Amino acid sequence: MSTTLTRPKSAGVIRRFTRHPLALLGFIAVAALCVAALFAPWIAPHDPLLLDTKLRFLAPFARPDFLLGTDDIGRDTLSRLLHGGRISLTVGLVAMFTTVLTGAVIGLASGYLGGIIDTLLMRFVDTMLCFPQIFLLLVIAAFVPPSLISIALIFGLTSWMEVARIVRAEILHLKEQDFIAAARALGASTPRIMFQELLPNIVAPLLVAATLRVASAVLAESYISYLGYGVQPPLASWGNMLTNAQGP
Repeated sequence: MSTTLTRPKSAGVIRRFTRHPLALLGFIAVAALCVAALFAPWIAPHDPLLLDTKLRFLAPFARPDFLLGTDDIGRDTLSRLLHGGRISLTVGLVAMFTTVLTGAVIGLASGYLGGIIDTLLMRFVDTMLCFPQIFLLLVIAAFVPPSLISIALIFGLTSWMEVARIVRAEILHLKEQDFIAAARALGASTPRIMFQELLPNIVAPLLVAATLRVASAVLAESYISYLGYGVQPPLASWGNMLTNAQGP
């Protein structure tokens, strides 16, 4: 009697990933960016809010203590870039969790319950998709006082529709499988089937959607700050730094 040892699937995934140069390079770049933002208070050479009008518009590498130069009121660009990354990445992560949570719940309910609930939820999704996200962002931001959490929630609550469609498509397929029929036959309740049987089986597409939502939220924060509705000065974010850089 022979015993066959199988390599865990996770090991195979990691091995394939490490053998892909572009994927590995991208991971290193993203990890370095996140680490730099996380440890910005210790890495940044200066206080990002400290200004010195005598050092206005200092060119990059003009002085060793200001590697990326200074802005229009003498603040260190490198320090503001690092601290701005903390703001932008925080917005991206909060927006991602809001997007995935909202989209997963709506897609799960729509796909599993079906009938009139499915019709109403999907027509609501179609209505939301009719409006460009930038206009929804600007309209809501005009009525909500700008803050880090409110901006992140606005992004999350205006970008969950694609996630809901992805989850619904997966649920429509999974709910016809034998393990769901067995759960019903054993008397499992609807919430148990939805959240303990179906939800764990759609983790993979949710993870993919989550990673894409982080990038989208960071970009959205940048252009909404560029239009003046994002993170407000003197706090630094990549968006309002871009706004300042476009000034005279």
